[in-house]
This record gives sequence, structure tokens and C-alpha cells, in this order.
Amino acid sequence: MVTELTYTEHLFAGTRDELLAKIEKQLKPKRFKHVQRVEQTAIALAQMNDVDVEKASIAGLVHDYAKQRPDEDFIAAIKQYHLNPILLDYGNAIWHGVVGAELIKHELGIYDEDILNAVRHHTTGAIYMSPLEQIIYTADYIEPARDFPGVDDARQLADKNLAKAVAFQAKHTLAYLVENGKTVYPKSIDTYNAWVPRYPNV
Repeated sequence: MVTELTYTEHLFAGTRDELLAKIEKQLKPKRFKHVQRVEQTAIALAQMNDVDVEKASIAGLVHDYAKQRPDEDFIAAIKQYHLNPILLDYGNAIWHGVVGAELIKHELGIYDEDILNAVRHHTTGAIYMSPLEQIIYTADYIEPARDFPGVDDARQLADKNLAKAVAFQAKHTLAYLVENGKTVYPKSIDTYNAWVPRYPNV
């Protein structure tokens, strides 16, 4: 685990340890360990892809900051921050990213839009994703404790070509949702259409 990473870019008004302490108050132990694994995976991908390591660390740690909040918090935030009311038709799987980014901004004082977009899109993806967004989307999917059919293929792709890993994830996530009769958030379909035809063989 990274313990010596020093935050110097003033993206968060504190140290990594201080950020960890704030996150730990919001999450159960299992989820807290998950965000640390995502951080480590994100840092490794950032180093491979010449992306800001501090941003990768912060985005990896905060991506699930709001994951275990009650529904009432999200509904109130959707109304308070005048977010798209269509969000009210969905649940935590979508809210903890899209709405969670607003809670991160207002509660943690993190205003960097690249980090916030990485949180917003880490579950659904997006038509356009910056390299950092691609990293958090992928790191959440392939972190070491993940164990599902195809995860090793996704890890190998991520080591070679980040965009192909994004396409792989978009394709397999949509297939999973369809096969299991789950509601598909429109942005997930947009992500599929934007990324998978570029790499149809993933």
C-alpha cells in the first residue's frame, strides 16, 4: 500500500492520511479496503499512462465516498443541486457516482473537475472520458479483489491499452445488465456506442 505519497497540488486541503480519515468515517471496513485497492490500481495505471498520480490517488480513494449513504441524502442532493430529475428514477448504483461527486465537492472541498468527472462516470462511463476518468473506470473494475469471468482479460488489456480496457468493460457491463434484467442508465448505452465500435474485438 502507498503510505508515502505526499499531496502537493492542493487538490484536497490536507494530507492523504487526513483524506483517508474522512473517507473511513463514511464507509464500512470492506468498502474502505476496496477504495484503497482502487487507489493502488489507479496509481499503477496512471504511471503507465503518464497521468497525474496525485489525481489518480484522490479519485481512487473518493470514488465510492457516497456509496453507503441513505437514499434520502441522494434525493435531497438531486433537488438541492438542481441535478437532472431523471436521476430520481434510479438508485444507489447510479447515485453514488453522479450525485456523489456533488457531495465530495461540498463536503471534502475537492473541486477539480477531472477528479469529479472520474467519480461521476466510474460506474456508467461516458462518451468522452479523460485519461483519468478511464483510469478510475477501469481500476474499479479490475482491482485485485475482483473475481468474475473475464476480469483477467480486462487486466491484461489495461496493461497494454487503456482505451481497449474501457471498451471491454463497457461491452461486458452492458451485457451483464441485459442478461440479468437490470435497468440500464442511458449513459451506459452511450458509453457502449462510443467505445465498443472502436474496438469491436475486445
